[in-house]
Amino acid sequence: MKKLFSILLSLLAANAYGQKVDFSVVFVPEESGNNITRISNAGDYVCLPVVKRNSYGVSWNSNRILAISPDGTHLAYISNRNNATNIFLTDLNKQGGSVQRTKRQGVQDFTFSSDGKYICFSEIRGKECQLFQTDAQSGYVCRQITSGAKDYSPVYSSDMKQVFFSREEKKGFSVWSYNIANNFLATYSLGLNPSPVKGENAYFCTRISVEGKCEIWKVNYETGLEECIVSDPGRSFMSPMVSPDGRWLLMVGSGGIDAGTRMYWNTDLYACHTDGTNLTQLTYHAADDLSPVWSADGKKIYFVSQRGDAEGTANIWCMDFNY
Repeated sequence: MKKLFSILLSLLAANAYGQKVDFSVVFVPEESGNNITRISNAGDYVCLPVVKRNSYGVSWNSNRILAISPDGTHLAYISNRNNATNIFLTDLNKQGGSVQRTKRQGVQDFTFSSDGKYICFSEIRGKECQLFQTDAQSGYVCRQITSGAKDYSPVYSSDMKQVFFSREEKKGFSVWSYNIANNFLATYSLGLNPSPVKGENAYFCTRISVEGKCEIWKVNYETGLEECIVSDPGRSFMSPMVSPDGRWLLMVGSGGIDAGTRMYWNTDLYACHTDGTNLTQLTYHAADDLSPVWSADGKKIYFVSQRGDAEGTANIWCMDFNY
């Protein structure tokens, strides 16, 4: 899979930091009450976002590999098959294989529309990354939304009037929107991974601090008010996802495991209230837990991880949210 968000990956030194990890472990004692269950298998070829680590920390791509249909019946994921990355759809209520929903070359991330009828995705094409929309249930026909830029992480507003996304520019990443009715593009502020707030003219996003750490911000694009919600001088947080009831914020954060003479840095899942209080670490495995999404009822979390496989193969996992 081609590299995405090179700016984030360059925050740390290029030298890799190796440490033996027992990926075969499904969960560690700190996760014993989470009911962690594997959803996919090795034959699904689930993509894992690029992760880089050294003795000082870890950085990772924040592309959205997973999405849940609004009615909660289907799980979609990006799979790497035949030297191409595409979106596949599986029915959570039935056993069986997945149905391919795109026929492209370099799909990077995606989302369901708020009404469940469409999928909006980004695809790398040469030096550009463009946004497309396709039917969520049938066919490969796509409508191109943006062109001539590097656009990622599309997400629909709850009223289906806009598609928010991140655009990579010389100054970094900024949040834009595409107006579905009139095709108008608007830019708002610095940030990536936008996650709209239902009932408000606002979104959560990721920003990079002057110290090189990623933080979670809330931006009201009508009033211009900007608030830092989650920040830690020793850790980075990315990929904010608002819970269906609007009370919780799910995210990926960096963490360190004491490996004796040095720290082993990895990524775990965290949650907090949408005002930034009650920040809670949800996973503790040495594997990288990434690209989390809420179930439609907010009672479960789906994510990608190499845990539970001796070879470190990425799979989709599900865990209870007990808060």
